Amino acid sequence: MHAAFFLLLGSSLVRFLTRDQGDARTSSWTVALFAVFWLLYVLGQLLAPAPRPGARPTARHLVWLGAVSAVWIVLLVLAPSATWCAMPLLFAGLHTLPARIAVPVVAVLTALVVASQIRVSEGMPNPNMIIAPPAIAAVATAVLVHLRRQAARQRTLIDDLVRTRRDLAATERRAGVLAERQRLSSEIHDTLAQSLSSQRMLLQAAERVWRTEPDVARGHIRDAAEITSRGLAEARRFVHDLAPADLAGVALPEALNALAARESGPGLTVAFRLDGTPGPLPARTEAALLRIAQGALANVREHATATRAVLTLTWLDDQISLDVADNGRGFDPDGAPVPASGDGRGHGLPAMRIRAGQAGGALTVESTPGEGTVVSAAVPLVPVASLDPPGPPGPPDLPGPLDQPDPPDPLRETAS
Repeated sequence: MHAAFFLLLGSSLVRFLTRDQGDARTSSWTVALFAVFWLLYVLGQLLAPAPRPGARPTARHLVWLGAVSAVWIVLLVLAPSATWCAMPLLFAGLHTLPARIAVPVVAVLTALVVASQIRVSEGMPNPNMIIAPPAIAAVATAVLVHLRRQAARQRTLIDDLVRTRRDLAATERRAGVLAERQRLSSEIHDTLAQSLSSQRMLLQAAERVWRTEPDVARGHIRDAAEITSRGLAEARRFVHDLAPADLAGVALPEALNALAARESGPGLTVAFRLDGTPGPLPARTEAALLRIAQGALANVREHATATRAVLTLTWLDDQISLDVADNGRGFDPDGAPVPASGDGRGHGLPAMRIRAGQAGGALTVESTPGEGTVVSAAVPLVPVASLDPPGPPGPPDLPGPLDQPDPPDPLRETAS
């Protein structure tokens, strides 16, 4: 547009000097006005640039546009050859002014162009001199207004996309924070919290018999120290997002068998049973099932007042299931109140459900007051390209039926 302005201004000046000159004084003022017109246009680009697309024009730019238009009108009276310099002004006005103002401005400029053409014509005016300027102005106006509207819609769309991407990034950050918080809370609940709970009970038991049975008290303290060491190892591993310490170098059946032996003690006997032929499992599935078993046994120890519990790992063709059954007092799963979060308790079952869901499975709880509880986690066996190498086969089934019959397991019956 700038190149077109300078080219048209130069050709208009040449035409004036070669064909349209009048007396010398008027010619001098007209040439000076051409120079002022050129200088004003250049200064306007430097001191009052056009606003960015979509922005309102500044007062300085509007003043410049009015001044350069006024100089052009005076120049048009003195030198009709400056008529076609209106084109760059027309584009400048359309580019910066709102459509409701730009269209009348273009109409005025076009009318002045037509009047100038008629004024300098000799004889009958050429119809093209009257028809061509309005036609060109109408086409240019329609094209530029349409492009401005398209550009406005594109800017709106781009703004929406940028805002959506920003919101999506914020949502992903929040989801990542919540996922990491959930991971840490589950790990702390299943490791440190359970270890601290066991240590407290052992230390309380040692305090009660410290004077009467010092050997028993020292045994409780040794057990508490061992639990402390194991909790410390677990803490270090989950800080580094590693597998549970119980799964280090062993397969899931061995880890569950060791867990059952470790949880057995005065007042509670825990047995482990294995049904089916063990196979390789993803490390994430093994860790989830082990943590579910730990959480379920922690609930048995703290809430069920049970004397026996059985861990049953069942390997089927399409799924693996873990059942934790006890002969405790049971409860009503549908009517049980949600424990208050102020004491930090009530996290066990939700954490187990989350772990089962993350492994692609589901957790069910079956219980009746006075008849014990069965917690069942079923995870589908999905073939994967690479699995952890299988560990040694699990131990043989351990005897130890519950004092009461095992509650029916609908998952196992359905699979059978």
